[in-house]
Amino acid sequence: MAYIPPHKRQSGDSNCSSTSLNPVPTPTPESLSPLFQRTLNLRSSSFDRKKKNRDPNRGGPRIVFAPNATSKWFPVGLASSFDYSDDDDDGGEDDSPFMSLTKLEPFSLESYERKFGAKPRALVLNYDRIKEYGGEGRVLLEDPWRFAAENLKDDFLSAIQKVKDEIRDNDSKQVKPALVARFGRVIFRGAPRTFSERNLGQLKGSFHTNVSPSFVEHVIKDVIPKLETVVELEKEKYVVQLSDNLEPDSTLGCTCTLSKDGKSLQLYKIQWNQVRHLVADMSCLGKRVDLRLMLYSKITTPALTDDEMKCIQLVIGSAIVDPEVKGGLRWPLGTNSSGGRYTVVSAWHTHVKSFKTSSIRLKVQDADRFDFGSSLGEVSREVTLRLYDIISNSQELPTQDERLIEMLKSNFKLIWDCIL
Repeated sequence: MAYIPPHKRQSGDSNCSSTSLNPVPTPTPESLSPLFQRTLNLRSSSFDRKKKNRDPNRGGPRIVFAPNATSKWFPVGLASSFDYSDDDDDGGEDDSPFMSLTKLEPFSLESYERKFGAKPRALVLNYDRIKEYGGEGRVLLEDPWRFAAENLKDDFLSAIQKVKDEIRDNDSKQVKPALVARFGRVIFRGAPRTFSERNLGQLKGSFHTNVSPSFVEHVIKDVIPKLETVVELEKEKYVVQLSDNLEPDSTLGCTCTLSKDGKSLQLYKIQWNQVRHLVADMSCLGKRVDLRLMLYSKITTPALTDDEMKCIQLVIGSAIVDPEVKGGLRWPLGTNSSGGRYTVVSAWHTHVKSFKTSSIRLKVQDADRFDFGSSLGEVSREVTLRLYDIISNSQELPTQDERLIEMLKSNFKLIWDCIL
């Protein structure tokens, strides 16, 4: 697909106001550090939200963390892996098995390389050394899913309680929690001077959700047939993310469908950006892909005035469906902002196949995204597993009930045995 220059994708001032808007900030690459301390308030709710550091001169949708949210990384797979929960900071002498059996391998990612000028790295097994240790059977965990669940137990239950408090303190009909597992690759920027699990955890990293065609084929041909009572759904949608000049730390996600003539968008729903309570990235050693477990909440229907809705509808109605541009949408000059408030920061075009049972939904999607602030676009294949049973039961069970952890283990077992 041909690259579209920024001046053809992004306009200047709004038609509804002569006030020019400042460039919208963007988050920096998502850090794997667990330290998130700052909070902010959004007009749409009474609870505080936490934000990450970001470059004020870049655009893009916001990543918002709840107060005292947890973000962590750890490797899963080695039978003799260093205990990441250990608070001893002596440099990681106990990391010797980890250091000898793993390595950082360059990972090809065009959008990342354009942004940072170098390839990221992913943690993989060092198979040459594993042979010296007697093969995978001697160095890999028999039940890695059990280790992952136990390692997340305290953080997971704490996050569940925070979500329950959020629902209690706000309109329960508006606050919608979700627990999802995403598949892809944990990638690191740079390399530590001393290669150890502890030092690796201090690197800036992110989770890349684009998976290979062979993994998607594996999910469709091997995983779906193993699920019971599957209901298959397929849909096409567009998502337009808008910044709000009066709420600089929020993003409105406008989900749209195509009109009957296929030339314009029809607004379907509006949501505030998700608030993350737990993000756990796991490098799954010896598996096809890595895993991210994320617990977040959303406010499904922001309280918008008639004037605000008119401005949003004006931006959505000005979009031109164009399969030749990244993100699938473009705006004529001067129409990508409205009312001196709302400005398009990103556009998504997705084709989604969902496979739903009574307790989970497995989603396979092709996504075409364009970020107007960075002028970067990416086409990706993504696989997401939404875990309904834990969320529904967590509202009824006491937070410390062991049945919640048993459900987490059961879901992790499904993931390790069938998907990874």
